[in-house]
Amino acid sequence: MFRIVTVEDVVRIPPQKFGDPIDDVAKEQIKLKYENYVDEALGYVILVTGVDVEGTGKILPGDGSTHHKAVFNLLTFFPERPEDTLLHVSQIMDHFITYDEKHGVLAGRESHRNLGKGNLVRGRIIAVSFPRGGSGGKIGITLRQPFLGRLEWIQEDLKVKPAKGEHKVER
Repeated sequence: MFRIVTVEDVVRIPPQKFGDPIDDVAKEQIKLKYENYVDEALGYVILVTGVDVEGTGKILPGDGSTHHKAVFNLLTFFPERPEDTLLHVSQIMDHFITYDEKHGVLAGRESHRNLGKGNLVRGRIIAVSFPRGGSGGKIGITLRQPFLGRLEWIQEDLKVKPAKGEHKVER
């Protein structure tokens, strides 16, 4: 999810930049510190915008720079797992699927692979819809491509199929 976060920090203006406009120098220093920064609380910082710097700063002993309070906005990306996705039965596998009521799983007739509640899968997003109200969108996924599906299926396929350029040799 993308967010705009307002941050307050102290920006250091080095002596060689004293003649330049303070707003430009402050923005440059804040960009160097924050852009492309990854933080557990903020996420990935993409962009610094809206820098507001106090004109009067402080000089600290042993440092010729001035230090100014600044308030600015950060455009951040914080990845969140989708809560709900739709996996249509036709997108589970290429074979005919039946429901095994006894075990509570969907089972492939030819492959004998099954998928039940709580199984971890790797899928690919194929559709995203946003309702007009702005909440409760739907995400559609598929498992019907190479290296997608239940994680155990992927591990089995990796053991069976030789890597590209290699040939399976029987002894």
